Amino acid sequence: MKRRLWIAWAASLALNPARADDNAALTEKLKAAVAHGGFEDPFAANVWLTLMSQRMSRYNDDPIERLEILSAVHQHAKRVDVPAEMVLAVIHVESRFQRFALSWVGAQGLMQVMPFWKDEIGYPQANLFDIDTNIRFGCTILKHYLDRESGNWQRALARYNGSLGKTWYPEKVMRAWDRYWYPG
Repeated sequence: MKRRLWIAWAASLALNPARADDNAALTEKLKAAVAHGGFEDPFAANVWLTLMSQRMSRYNDDPIERLEILSAVHQHAKRVDVPAEMVLAVIHVESRFQRFALSWVGAQGLMQVMPFWKDEIGYPQANLFDIDTNIRFGCTILKHYLDRESGNWQRALARYNGSLGKTWYPEKVMRAWDRYWYPG
């Protein structure tokens, strides 16, 4: 299945040379994402990055930024041992993949990290609108709550959102998780 998806993607570029030329920068970014995103298998990485980029293209129209987001998600999710697709679901619900998102309570960036965390960890100069920084903080916070709740995603997600005891937020993230689920 993976091989067929890769072949279809490659064929679509081959059949449309103008599109292939337009995607030269994207191809270089994809290579960099595969090399630095914590992937073990370049083929699987290309398939995952391509599929997830397509799924989030409705919310973020910059293919290079999408690859930067996906590379950071994969790397930091792997680092803390949470599914990358769950992190994508949280980002989907929190910011719709808009890196400069700002909530009415002051949460910032893709994963809507509260700025007080910068002072809490002694890193006040951190830029929460930076893709890598925001996803690193968000994944670490999510993993902390998941560990605190002994692997219970519903409670961990509610803690992440500050709505412990309510189910609306975890249910929303779980529905988004279905959108990004990948059997790979």
